[in-house]
Amino acid sequence: MKALILVGGYGTRLRPLTLSVPKPLVEFCNKPILLHQVEALVKAGVDHVILAVSYMSDLLEREMRVQEERLGIRISLSHEKEPLGTAGPLALARELLNVDNEPFFVLNSDVICDFPFKDLLQFHRNHGKEGTIVVTRVEEPSKYGVVVFEPDSGRIHRFVEKPQVFVSNKINAGIYIFNPSMLSRIQLRPTSIEKEIFPVMAEQGQLYTMELQGFWMDIGQPKDFLTGMCMYLQSLRQHAPERLHTGPGFLGNVLVDPTAQIGENCTIGPNVTIGAGVVVEDGVRIKRCTVLKGARVRSHSWLESCIVGWSSSVGQWVRMENVTVLGEDVIVNDELYLNGANVLPHKSINESVPEPRIIM
Repeated sequence: MKALILVGGYGTRLRPLTLSVPKPLVEFCNKPILLHQVEALVKAGVDHVILAVSYMSDLLEREMRVQEERLGIRISLSHEKEPLGTAGPLALARELLNVDNEPFFVLNSDVICDFPFKDLLQFHRNHGKEGTIVVTRVEEPSKYGVVVFEPDSGRIHRFVEKPQVFVSNKINAGIYIFNPSMLSRIQLRPTSIEKEIFPVMAEQGQLYTMELQGFWMDIGQPKDFLTGMCMYLQSLRQHAPERLHTGPGFLGNVLVDPTAQIGENCTIGPNVTIGAGVVVEDGVRIKRCTVLKGARVRSHSWLESCIVGWSSSVGQWVRMENVTVLGEDVIVNDELYLNGANVLPHKSINESVPEPRIIM
């Protein structure tokens, strides 16, 4: 089986992290975002993954060769010379997707959930039509485009963009499965699958929906990245609690790489991910944060709702909060306060940032 992942462009919403590393390779809960998806696809029987990218990255290509070996699958990069929207990339990869009559998965690269690929394949085969969309329930449907469908069969009637009165609270979760016949609907030009292709398929009775069980998040920007981390860690608590770190000073769901070093009298958690080779010195307080590979947090600092970039260093008695994001190799000097700072790579911070802003 095959799968196409819509990786897209430069990941500007997740800057400053994506200034150093292509978005699919940014670690989410100590594993590159893309690998969460690829490993789940492989478990469901996918043996060829196609990445639709709009810029070529040597780093991404090298990493994919490594993963091909490790997982024993084929990974291809399909390079669009101009942005093709969410449907155009399917047309561009038509030759790769249309080699047999097997259905193929398509997914947005920012989505994290308990991927239901096996169930999706089964459901899709059972209704026998051209396409199936995974939907997820949201609290505030008026912020999204919602999907209106028959609750019993899952057949989609229509899509409503940002409804002002309640019609549905189910939104497109960015995970699909299609029969190759649907490729004939798409031309090789910038096209929106949601606005141009799906409504026609739904009208013809060719589009069904399956509801996602469990959590779902689009982690394409820092605040949602942290929310998604909390959800993922809670899911680990339910399905694989042995992977979470426990012991004195650890509260709630905490994921710690075995190579990280944590000092005396720290309080870590709830909802913290600590990456490989990270050093946390004595008396540090961390909650609702991701600390990426090789970073150091010096003694008596206090961090909440932050992402600390690779090889960055946070000084002593520093306070950071409110979705502060440090890019790669940032130095924060001692006794500073950072409130919602977004710091570009290789910067040294010598004064406090009392109001949210970008430090260039």
